[in-house]
Parts: sequence; structure tokens; C-alpha cells
Amino acid sequence: MSDPLDRLVGSLARTGLTRFFRRMLDDAPDLFLKDLTVEAVGPDRTIRVGGRWVRNFGSDSFLGLDQHPAVVEAVARGVRDWGTHNGTSRAFSSVAPQREAEARVAAWLGTEDAVIYPSVTLANAGALPALATRHDVIASDQHAHNSIEEGARLAKARGARTAKFAHNDPADLDRVLRTLRPFRHAVVAVDGVYSMSGALPPLAALQAVARSHDGFLYVDDAHGTGVLGTRGRGTVRDALGGYDNTLVVGSLSKAVSCLGGFVAGSRAAVDVLKLRSNPLLFGGPVPPPYLVAVCAALDVIESPEYPRLRAALDANVRRLVAGAEALGLTVLGGRVPIVSVLVGGEDATLRAGRFLFDAGYYVQSVVFPAVPHGAGVLRAQVNANHPPAAIDGLLAALSDLAREVPLPAPAADAVAVPA
Repeated sequence: MSDPLDRLVGSLARTGLTRFFRRMLDDAPDLFLKDLTVEAVGPDRTIRVGGRWVRNFGSDSFLGLDQHPAVVEAVARGVRDWGTHNGTSRAFSSVAPQREAEARVAAWLGTEDAVIYPSVTLANAGALPALATRHDVIASDQHAHNSIEEGARLAKARGARTAKFAHNDPADLDRVLRTLRPFRHAVVAVDGVYSMSGALPPLAALQAVARSHDGFLYVDDAHGTGVLGTRGRGTVRDALGGYDNTLVVGSLSKAVSCLGGFVAGSRAAVDVLKLRSNPLLFGGPVPPPYLVAVCAALDVIESPEYPRLRAALDANVRRLVAGAEALGLTVLGGRVPIVSVLVGGEDATLRAGRFLFDAGYYVQSVVFPAVPHGAGVLRAQVNANHPPAAIDGLLAALSDLAREVPLPAPAADAVAVPA
């Protein structure tokens, strides 16, 4: 007789999404370009996978800072000075680079304070349950990032009530909050930019509705950090003029190319998170070498080099979007350095990704449940250090793909893929 764990695993493998993915993997193992092993990294965004070199359009190190000499040297310096680990949770102590990195993030954004988590996912999983009690509610945009949804679920398990409102719709937010009454305070959780569609939320209008219902804005700006807004500060400050009645979540792993996520806002709010957020109290923090590297990356972002990196990145995004549209493809996104080409069915999307890989270009084949069923996309993540020739090469491969696989043409009533 098998052990209970074996029976449980077998049962899970036959249900839901696990069965769906297992069937896809069994039916077409060569098409399922997931769980890849990158064997080596080369210059100009090349990687070796399965013994062959391909151009990597799957990296979210948008500014190329993961290969910047100053950032790489900072990691090595951090290891020499601090070792590889903090040795304790932040409930007991923090290393000096932790304090410095948080102060640097706050100064860069223009907030009173910031607190760094090991990832944006942990930030949302830790902050939302810490902010909303059984007397409070969380209203989130229906297209908000999965990690906001997971954070709301944790808060709900601790007594908070949760609901969703129609995408980017302040009037529906007002309706939802009226329906949820009575409550003490409301957390209105949205993305700063919806990465797949490129849509920006109407933050000023959402803030007005939130205030009228004893609520505040909680903005996950992970995809805007470093690549949108003045000096790369994201979407919030430019949209609202500041951070009053707002908490902003950002990434230190994507454009900043280090490790971690942060929540920034008033010093009082950050202090409460430090006392109530479980990942900070019971989990390990970002290792010191990466905190040293965060400061080095912010040195670059706050230097005259940043406008040149941003210009190269924006030019590459425009080049890819314009070229794909000229091919008659349905292009989604492009406000942030994530450009998606609509394919359709799951099988066709996987085959399209494999076609590009065989042509020497790795892009991400994104299928259900990350996108609606039958709305699979090829997602290219554009970097500042992609040579223009790499963009042109990917466009040539897309042109060849369009002759092999029928790709949907743009439609006036096309629905953007949610993040």
C-alpha cells in the first residue's frame, strides 16, 4: 500500500491545473518551454539552453543592470564585507546595508520611509494582511496581480472582507465599497501599470473614491519601477503629485536587477508593517550582498547614465512594437518593456514559442491560466542592452512564424490580456 503522501500527490496530479499542465507536457514535451535550465549567460542578452545559444527575450532585467560592472562589483564587495547571510530575522536585528538600502529607496521615490521584503510577492503577502483587520475591507482591481489576490486571501483568512471591482473603473469601486459597508477602513489595491496591456489606472480618480469611503490606495508598481515615470520612480508620484494616503509597492528584482521588493510611504505606516507583517517577523531578509547592490543600482539610476539606459530601452520597445504592428500582428502592451503578440490557442502558442526558439530567439509562451483560455501570447521582455540587430532578428523570425502559423490580425474590439 502506498503512503498517504504518495496518494495525495497522485490525487493532485489528476485534478485541476496540475492535470492540465501534465497533459500538455506529456502530449508535446518539446513544445513546453518551461522549467528550462540556462547553462550559461553571454553578452548582449544571449543564453545557452540545451547546448545552443539563443537571444534571450525572457529577462526582466530591463535596464541591463544585472550585468553592469558597478552592480556586479557591489555584490562581490557585499560578500567580502558581510558574508552571505544576515543570520537572523528583522525582528531581532538588521545589518547596516539594510538600513542604507531602505533609506536610499525612500529618498529616490520621495517617500518618508520604505521597508524591503525578499520579493514583491512576499511584500503583498505580508503587507495586505498586516493592514486589513476584521474591521476593514480590501477592494482590488479585477486584473490586479496574482500576488495582490494572494495577499487579500491571507487577509480574508484573518477576518478582513474582500471584493473586486471592474478594471480601472472608479464608479464600480464606489459601488463595491458602498456594498461592503459597514467597515472601518478600506484598502484599494491596484497595479501601477498592467504589464500585459500597458494600461495605467486612473489613480487620482481612484484616490478620490477611496478617500470618500475611509480608504487609501495600495499600488503595486513592480512593473513600473525603474522604467516608468520621472527618474524611473514609477507611476504613482507623477499621477498623484506625491504619496499622501498611498502606499506603493515596487520591485528591486526587475529593472533594479538585484533582489527583493519594497513597500514605501509614510514613516508611521512602515513602522506598523515592521511590527505586524509576518514575513518580516518570521522570515529571512534579503542577504547583505544584494542590499549593497541595491545601493549601487540606485547610484546608476540617479546618475547621468540612467537617461541613456532609459532611452535605449524605450527605443528598443518602440522598434519591436512598430515592427510587429507592421507585420500585421496583434500587439498587446508596450508601455512597459513587455511586448506580447497574440497567438490564440494553447497548442498554437506553444508551437509558436518553439518555432522562435529554433530560430534562435527565446520568448515566453504564456498560456492559460496566466491569460484567458484561448488567448495565449508570445511575451517578449525587452532590455536596454538588446542590440538593435537582435530586435530586427526577432521581427524577422516573427515574420517567418506568421507564414507558418496563422496569427490573428488586430481587431478594433480586441480585448487586452490581463496581467
